[in-house]
Amino acid sequence: MRRRSETLLPGILERYNLAMNRFVLLCVACAVASFGQSRKALVGGTLIDGYGGPPIRNSVILIEGEKIQAVGQIGSLPIPPGAEVISTEGMSILPGLWDMHVHTMLSGHSDYAHWDKTYPPQLESVIMPATAKQLLMAGVTSARDLGAPLEASIHVRDAIKSGKIPGATLYVSGPFLQHEPYPGTEYFRWGVKDPADGRAKVDKLADAGVDCIKLIDQDEMTMEEIRAIVDEAHKRKLMVVAHAHRPNEIRFGLEAGVDDFEHTGLATAPEYPADIVEKLHARTARGNIAPLWWTPTVQVLYNYDYIRDHPELVDDPRWHEGLPPAIISDIRESLRHIDQLEYFRMVPPRKPTLKHKFQQLRESGAMLLIGTDSGVPTQFHTQTTWNELDIWVHAMGVDPMDAIRAATFWPSVAMKVDKEVGTVTPGKYADIIAVRGDVLRYIDLLQNVDFVMKHGTRYK
Repeated sequence: MRRRSETLLPGILERYNLAMNRFVLLCVACAVASFGQSRKALVGGTLIDGYGGPPIRNSVILIEGEKIQAVGQIGSLPIPPGAEVISTEGMSILPGLWDMHVHTMLSGHSDYAHWDKTYPPQLESVIMPATAKQLLMAGVTSARDLGAPLEASIHVRDAIKSGKIPGATLYVSGPFLQHEPYPGTEYFRWGVKDPADGRAKVDKLADAGVDCIKLIDQDEMTMEEIRAIVDEAHKRKLMVVAHAHRPNEIRFGLEAGVDDFEHTGLATAPEYPADIVEKLHARTARGNIAPLWWTPTVQVLYNYDYIRDHPELVDDPRWHEGLPPAIISDIRESLRHIDQLEYFRMVPPRKPTLKHKFQQLRESGAMLLIGTDSGVPTQFHTQTTWNELDIWVHAMGVDPMDAIRAATFWPSVAMKVDKEVGTVTPGKYADIIAVRGDVLRYIDLLQNVDFVMKHGTRYK
């Protein structure tokens, strides 16, 4: 004889399933009903949403205004009447890319002294808007701009944010902080004389509204000065980004609590010293979400000989967009003899060391982020981000999905805006790109992004 609970169970399950079905239909109906006048539907592509799970085939992404309203698949998520349907059939769809190390004040010119002396009057009005737009058109919807004049950085960032000019959403550091500015660079490099001056400089940057603090040549500072800068930045809720070219830059930065290191440095050294590796492991063992970020910027060195021997990249007219003919001509002339540039003189002995040091960083537990040093000689904002992803996958052995997450999800976490961007998720901004083909198999397809949307506005 069955117990009463056993006889009631089928009826309870039936009512439960009916209720759940109604709930799902109600959720879909709510998503559809919430659509207003500015509604779009991206339909048919393979969605790589940024979380690292299996791609979503035959995807549907509903967008209302600036935000994503719903994500589903053909057959389960209906397209509301009146929506603009944008076919993404045959395409890979991704969150908009991030580049965590760009210089919008630079545009590939080989002579820093000439550039720094000639173009300050045009940085805010011409050059920085042009390079920010070039990033956007390359599929980079967010970028961290590390080193530029303070007022120009804030004004260009805010003009993009308000919609006055098109460009990647910028997170800016303003001027570098260092022991002493290089001659002729004082307008975007600030010297630090003592701990009190370091705190005062951080406060001035924070009061102006920067998004992070950029520290370089910290091995030329006292530990008291470095600690003062890092402590004051953290007090003002700002992360500190620091160079890692030399061993003591890393050692001193780790001791002071720097949040994010830039570059795969140590020149021709074959590996990071044992004491640094030990410090890295100790630092990253402190928490589950990486307490240490690292932006290795390997492509600028790894691709040098290819660019030297294949000038098609320098001849690509996409980097001309927004720049007047005189500046374009000046840049091209400066790159006439790439093989003779002092900037790349030490690349041949450095390149063979990159892969091992990159692997040491991965094994240390540091969370690696895609960044490029875009804007330095030969490195145009139209090309560098996909080049970095390509080198990670094909030279450094990183899984394509992991590389994509290092250019989408993890940067948004590092900058504490992961509730707004970084994944294709309902409620977040519609920062979305698409490329024809399977980007998980052919990462270099990203050199020609077919579709770019930022905050719900289609730019390409």
